Amino acid sequence: MSAADSIQGFRDSARDFLGRADQLKRLRMLRAASPGFERAVWQEIAEAGWLSILVPEEQGGLGLGLREAAAIAEEVGRSLMPEPFVGAGVQSVAALCKAPESELRNTLVEDVASGRTIAGLAWQEQLGQLEPAQITAKATAQVEQILIDGKKQFVVPGSGADGWIVYAREAGNPGLFWVPAGLPGIELTEERRIDGTALSALSFAKVAIPLANRLASGDAARTAVDYANDAARIAQGAELLGVARRALEITLEYMKTRVQFGKPIGSFQALQHRAVDASMQTELASACIADALEALDRGHVPIGAAASRIKARCADAAVSATRLSIQLHGAIGYTDEHDIGLYFKRALNLASWLGGVAAHRRRFFELQPKEAKQEVQDTTFAEFPRDAEWEAMPESEFRQMVRAFLAKHYPGHLRHMPYRLHWAEIKEWYFALSRQGWIAPAWPKAFGGMQLPPDKLIAFIEEHERYGAARPPDQGIIMLGPVLIRFGTKEQQQRYLPKILSGEHVWGQGYSEPNAGSDLAALRCEAVLDGDEFVVNGQKTWTTLGQDANHMFMLVRTDRTVRKQAGISFLLVDLATPGITVRPIRNIAGDEEFCEVFFDNVRVPRGNLVGELNHGWDIAKALLGYERLFAGSPKHSQYTLKQLSTLAAARGLFADPAFVARYAELQLDAADLSAMYAHFAEIVKRGEPLPASVSFLKIWATETHERISMLLAQAAAEYGGGEGAARFDGAEIHVLAPLMNALAGTIFSGTSEIQRGILAKQVLGLPG
Repeated sequence: MSAADSIQGFRDSARDFLGRADQLKRLRMLRAASPGFERAVWQEIAEAGWLSILVPEEQGGLGLGLREAAAIAEEVGRSLMPEPFVGAGVQSVAALCKAPESELRNTLVEDVASGRTIAGLAWQEQLGQLEPAQITAKATAQVEQILIDGKKQFVVPGSGADGWIVYAREAGNPGLFWVPAGLPGIELTEERRIDGTALSALSFAKVAIPLANRLASGDAARTAVDYANDAARIAQGAELLGVARRALEITLEYMKTRVQFGKPIGSFQALQHRAVDASMQTELASACIADALEALDRGHVPIGAAASRIKARCADAAVSATRLSIQLHGAIGYTDEHDIGLYFKRALNLASWLGGVAAHRRRFFELQPKEAKQEVQDTTFAEFPRDAEWEAMPESEFRQMVRAFLAKHYPGHLRHMPYRLHWAEIKEWYFALSRQGWIAPAWPKAFGGMQLPPDKLIAFIEEHERYGAARPPDQGIIMLGPVLIRFGTKEQQQRYLPKILSGEHVWGQGYSEPNAGSDLAALRCEAVLDGDEFVVNGQKTWTTLGQDANHMFMLVRTDRTVRKQAGISFLLVDLATPGITVRPIRNIAGDEEFCEVFFDNVRVPRGNLVGELNHGWDIAKALLGYERLFAGSPKHSQYTLKQLSTLAAARGLFADPAFVARYAELQLDAADLSAMYAHFAEIVKRGEPLPASVSFLKIWATETHERISMLLAQAAAEYGGGEGAARFDGAEIHVLAPLMNALAGTIFSGTSEIQRGILAKQVLGLPG
């Protein structure tokens, strides 16, 4: 069984278990009672193996990890189970498992995993505390006992627990101590939460415990608490994702059935777009969890960075999604009798405990390694492989190899160009990549590509962006190539693919027309079959770098008697054919980036038809999927974020908390963009068609790039209105160039508004 199947098995098992009882009914019944959960149900949870997930096999546990715990937690969030799985099932278990082995520790692990003992971790003393520093609780060792003094806040569980793992200082050093409930000197105050669960405050006044109840001292104690808190935050994030997903499911069903003004409210465009944005946040949260846990398993990030990334994204997504759900339910959503409010309350509670969104964004920022200047020696790689087992190559070695290749072969004067380069300027770099066999990193090897796995593809993109390598005219690589691989005949593949790879054919895209931009089905450029040739008449516009192309792939109307999507075909055209005129268009930045292309009785061989006649719409949708995948590449955001970081460091902006808060948010946005991109890249790698949900990626990528670009312009102060490059401590930055490029990104391949419409109908299933 694969790891993914195993995780799904845990998720299915948890959903089945939770579905045996009405968890929402139980939550309502228990929210006014103490401790707010049922011991008998907790025992069933233990028997189901949930409490043994993090316990090593040698200690009688399942020996699994945070992925499995997160799968359970997501289902807990969907159902709103009252029992404190994160606090007593993850946080306290993780603390015990990280503590040094001892007789007491081993007994506690066994008892907690079996459900006989319910334990809580009592570490926090201050409001908003993220780390176990500045602890005032004291442990004083005497001849035969230890006395615990001090106060702890926000403990889960409080009432209902059989004892607590208490973090206190002993002779100036941190320590962990097992303090059973009910001992003299313990005072517990229960604090009800808005979702019906509870946090507790504990006060210890000379509480005597045996010397053997010391579980850990010094760094071991601090490490155990740090790990336990971050494990809990990861599980929290997954629970928040479950909360958000279920709340949106309930809301979408309501939007399909609630009628106002004679129509389902789900047909109103404004509400559709808001629902799409909330759904996009849940998809980002899902990608974030998967990517952060993968990076953690591979040892690429510390657990603190992974936990803060997950908590920040998932808390933001869940609170915004559940709040919107109440709004979309109208007055009924504001009543206690409707379940949707319970999800909002659970999201608020989870988002606030163990650190909120802003705090974890800041922590994630602070935990990022400081970027060192990459110095690559040409001797590092004497030769560069055309082909290799890229999957098996360590990522650090792969990145070093790509950096070395860039340093050796990329033209230095073309680094960090602020505008799109023309073929004459960048063709030598295209040829260098082609000779190396690296021009098509995502293509299958059978067709001359590198077939990089998603993590290496992301690394390949990132290293090009960090080095400042310009993008050559590559519509043949990123658009036409995948189309021919999927839809082309063997003869077409053999004829065109090698010439795309070599650069002999430079391709332009002929989709948009003056009155058929995002509404491609309205195109009018016509191709009439005349014997073995098509005669093409009409116009295409917004053809990127069309003046550099010598070939064009285009959509043409081949039947006007059927519905407009049904009468479209996909055609390949040699732009040297008589009757074709190309006219450049200047973009908002003044560059000749686009073109109009006119066709006047242009004769095209029938053999240039890709797919079947009048079935080009299916190909068009597939190509738009590839284009949206490309438009969703994180490279633009990563490059602009690097420029922003350079500018901010030069201006001392990282000393400004307000700037850091905004920068950290965008840093996380870019990280989760990469995660979502990798998800869709994996679909392409498997040879599967891209789903309509790829529009989530296109929206998030282009709008994230725009947000980063705007902050770059704002952070540049007076240079934010300047033309050309500005210098900041020796670094040359084209401040407004990313923003000018970002403006186009939200328009091409279907505007963001069109994408939201597609998602509302095809992914969320809302009525038209």
